[in-house]
This record gives sequence, C-alpha cells and structure tokens, in this order.
Amino acid sequence: MDEVVKRVMPHSNEAEQAVIGSMLMDANAISVVGEMITAEDFYQKNYAELFKAMMTLSSQGKACDLVTVKAQLEEQGVSSEIVSLDFIKNILDMVTTSANVKEYARIVHDKAVLRNLIRASEDITNRCYAGNETSDELLESTEKEIFELVQKGHSSEIKSIKDIALDVIDKIEKASKTRGSITGIKTGYTKLDYKLSGLQPGDLILIAARPSVGKTALALNIAEQVGLKQEIPVAIFSAEMSDESLVQRLFSQHSMISGQKIRNGELSDREWENLVETASEVGNSQIIINDTSGIDVNVMRSQCRKLKLEKDIQLIVVDYLQLLTTKSTGSHMKIGNREQEIAEISRTLKAIAKDLKVPVIALSQLNRGPEQREDKKPNIGDLRESGGLEQDADVVILMSRAYDKETKQEDKNRVIVNVAKQRNGPTGELELVWLGDYTKFENPETSHI
Repeated sequence: MDEVVKRVMPHSNEAEQAVIGSMLMDANAISVVGEMITAEDFYQKNYAELFKAMMTLSSQGKACDLVTVKAQLEEQGVSSEIVSLDFIKNILDMVTTSANVKEYARIVHDKAVLRNLIRASEDITNRCYAGNETSDELLESTEKEIFELVQKGHSSEIKSIKDIALDVIDKIEKASKTRGSITGIKTGYTKLDYKLSGLQPGDLILIAARPSVGKTALALNIAEQVGLKQEIPVAIFSAEMSDESLVQRLFSQHSMISGQKIRNGELSDREWENLVETASEVGNSQIIINDTSGIDVNVMRSQCRKLKLEKDIQLIVVDYLQLLTTKSTGSHMKIGNREQEIAEISRTLKAIAKDLKVPVIALSQLNRGPEQREDKKPNIGDLRESGGLEQDADVVILMSRAYDKETKQEDKNRVIVNVAKQRNGPTGELELVWLGDYTKFENPETSHI
C-alpha cells in the first residue's frame, strides 16, 4: 500500500519570526517591510496578527514596543496566547539583528506567492474535472489569475479607503503644482490635452467618425507623439491597415515628406537622408504593431497582458472596434445579434484598460446619421451598433469636417473634434488642421495653413 504523504503549504516559520522580531527591534524595519509584504503573506496567523498590530501603530505614529503592541492586539480581539508578553518576548529574543529584514521579508513574500499559485492551480484543476466550462473559458480565467498574481506582487488585493483617499490627495497635489495641466499621457494636441488632462490610465477612449475623416490618422498621430517623441511604449492593433502601411504613415507624418512621394520613391537626396533618419528613429521607438485581421478581442487581451509584462506598455490603440471578433463570431454558438457582440467587445476593451491601468483608444465607425443633418455634425447616437459603446466608454470623441451651412461646402483642411462625453471632465469642441499630404493633424496655432 502506498503511503499517503500529507504535503504542507510552503512557508518559513523562521523568516516570519525574523520579520516580526526585526519590526519590534527597529522602527525603520516597519516601513521597509510594509512596502514588501502584507498580513495575508504570513502563513502563521499569530504572526499575521502581530504584523497588523504593528502596522496599525506605525500608521498612527505610535511607537511599537511590548506594551503598545500588547494593547493593540487586545483591541484587535485576538486570542490570549498571542497577547501574552512572553510570546512576544520569545520572538524578540530569536532575532539578533534587523539588518537582514529585507531578505526575511522577501522569503515570506516568495512563500506566499507559491501558496497562491498552488491555490490557483488547485482551483483550475477542480474546475477542469467539474466540466462546467469550455477549454477557452478555462484558459482565459487561468491566464487572468496568473497575470493578477504577477501584477499584484506584494501589494494587497484590496486597498483600504484610507489608502485610496491618500492616493487621490497625492494626485490632486501633483495637479495643483502643475496648475492642473496634464496629469495623464500627452496627445500632443494642446486643447485636447487641456480638456482631457491627458490620456488617463484605465480609460476607454472612443474616437468615432465617418470613413475618410481621419480617425486612424489622429490615433496614429497620438501614437507617434507618445511612442516616438515621449518614448512611452505603445501597442497598436490594426485590423484594417497592414503594418507596412502604418509604418509608411509614421514615416510621412514624422519626416513631413509627402506620403505619395514615399510610396512612389520619388525623393530628392535631402528627402532620402531625412527618410533614412526617420526610419532609424521609428525603428528604435517604443511602438509595437499587430496587424492581424479580425483578431479575437480575447486573444488581443492576452497579448496586451504579455506586452504589459514584457514591455510595460502605457497606451493601447485599436483600429478599429467593429473589425474585432469574439469567440462566438462565425460559430454555431452565437451570443446574439451584432449589437450584443459589439457590446461584448467594448466591455472587454474597458476591462483591458482597467486591468492593465492604461488608456485604451478604440476607433469606431459612425452610421450615416450626420449626412442627414444640415450641419453634418455627428452625435453619440450615431455610433454604429452603439449598444454598450456609450456606456463603456469613459471618453467619446466625435470627428467631422468643418462645414459651412451657407455655401454647403466642407473645409477639408479643418476638422472639428468634439469631446461629446467625458466621465470625469468637461465636454466641448476644438479644431485641428489637417495636412493631407502627410496624413497629419496639427494644432491650429502651430499650423502654417
């Protein structure tokens, strides 16, 4: 008969004791450890309670000694054996120095990660045996759980309202020092940046327009500004244009050489030199392009997680939303009509923004509604298969060409950018100048047109 081996979860009593002893011995050790681990990282409940007691005292600006810790433990209502001064003294006697407290905390953290991985794998195993989910659903949730473990690191899963309030005050203070200008990622467009305060982490930003108005160009201009000029990693998912076409546009807008000349190769010696220099700058930039046609939104989500871990991407651009697919597309297990499918895609894009804490710019088509109006201006109701788009988007930007109602003519060199919705800020219109030769938008105040 095989022996039944009872396996104990990974932990280190010695490291946990050493962390608590170091904190009792040295007040500086408390702040060091507090940045590395949480009470949930302790395997032994006794040590977790002691850790919580000392972190509470430290946050209140109180000293941590045998008497104050004992009083705090009593407030926490823990068992009498932990409250015992002898128990606390024994821990203190075991530690001779706090100099290695970082190493002790690292061991505690590493053991906690291993336990979390074991719990996650056991949960997945049980769900696999249960057979209530498809393999795709299980793979998606497994990847999400592991990614969250990697992302969480040593921070607590749930932040207290006090911590959140302090974070918000810190952001407000930073904004006040910069006169409330730009707190997010700069787009390069002065008035748009002022209205949005930059692109904010966690926001789903919808840019919508009728075909050929310039929504792809605007998104690519922003990607150039962020990935090339600010050297911030950007991921572009283009289901409409090939990677080579996108790079040609980047060449044109960055070098200010006509896109037609670049396509035909009709360049002067000076333009060739400029183009070679531009190619080097674009090639060494922080821009990542995926041009998979009809990419599944959940596959994209998986790739974004990978890019976040490997490249620390800070912005995602999707061109365009209606060309993404879901696992149900084209199969016999349809989730419903097209509007429901778009709603699922928009929810997933919002989840990507929130989970990765990055802004996601998603382009979208408008229906023909604006063409029926006298002023030709779009509104949010013109979003094609709008369903959940308006609900999920934090910002909705509608683009249209400037239109003269008297002459009934469009000005192809001027585009109206309407921030029609902003969950946490003002709405309103601004104007950009279109430089068609370079597929580029400029601020009116800096344009030569």
